[in-house]
Amino acid sequence: MRGEFDLIRKYFYQRQMNRNDVHLALGDDCAIVKSPKGVRLVISTDTLVEGTHFVAGANPAWIAHKALASNLSDLAAMGGTPAWCSLALTLPEVHEPWLQSFCDAFFRLADEYDIQLIGGDTTKGPLSISLTVHGFVPEDNVLLRTGAAVGDWVYVTGCLGDSKAGLELILSDRSDAGPDHEILEERHYLSAPRVLAGQALLGIASSAIDISDGLVSDIRHIAKASGVGVSIDVSQLPVSEVLLQYLNDDLTLARQYALTSGEEYELCFTVPQEKTYLLDGISRQTHTQFTCIGQVNSANQIVLHDQGQPLPWTLSGYDHFKVNE
Repeated sequence: MRGEFDLIRKYFYQRQMNRNDVHLALGDDCAIVKSPKGVRLVISTDTLVEGTHFVAGANPAWIAHKALASNLSDLAAMGGTPAWCSLALTLPEVHEPWLQSFCDAFFRLADEYDIQLIGGDTTKGPLSISLTVHGFVPEDNVLLRTGAAVGDWVYVTGCLGDSKAGLELILSDRSDAGPDHEILEERHYLSAPRVLAGQALLGIASSAIDISDGLVSDIRHIAKASGVGVSIDVSQLPVSEVLLQYLNDDLTLARQYALTSGEEYELCFTVPQEKTYLLDGISRQTHTQFTCIGQVNSANQIVLHDQGQPLPWTLSGYDHFKVNE
């Protein structure tokens, strides 16, 4: 059986070309990197745990993609440019085919976004993956949750709700799953972090957040941080045809999925009226769908309505430490 350092050398060492700002990556006690002039570092850490973020026996390539994509989504929400990451991988045992599949997918996505693995740790225990990602933002320009102002318009990227449906299918272990169901399962694991869109929104969006715990929860973070309220028109929520088919064309239920679906890793952001005209160009440039779903107000609450008709829905997103949700 291979030891820890043999595994590191085989599966992690020399898998990527060194970035110009990386002086030393793997192989010593610490990595050595250098930040370019005129930028600030943005740093985020996330952990994925078997049984909480993915089911036992899940495809290791999908787990790897989800682990890195979810962290890249945090950078996207700040308008960051990915640079480096470190990985702490806890394994119950060494299963080399699993590790090979995991690493192949991990480095494929890392290379796509030009983010280099510069260190980490491997240890024995219940399966979990912890990643810390580092990126750059201009010194005087970053997307935060605190900038939303009354009158700004609220937008989201992509379609919402598919991840929730995919998770339901994964947990149900349905034997009659068809091609549409496979799409939803992939949507749960294989999100596309909106890095390019986040970068393009610098200087245009007044606030931003990535949708990891459900839109209805994450928009509250913007509202609270900015001291504002938000009115959401559920008729404008972008839902996919495959989600509607899964829900037997129940549009009301699809909209509720869109509001509560966690681990979407789309962006929710606000834009002042005078800058909204710029979004069409950014959408084309980044190949990203933008949908306006509401407006910021001074009410200090989140209000849901359907084309002006108030809705009595009581919805919440995901919280790791709440029960009976």
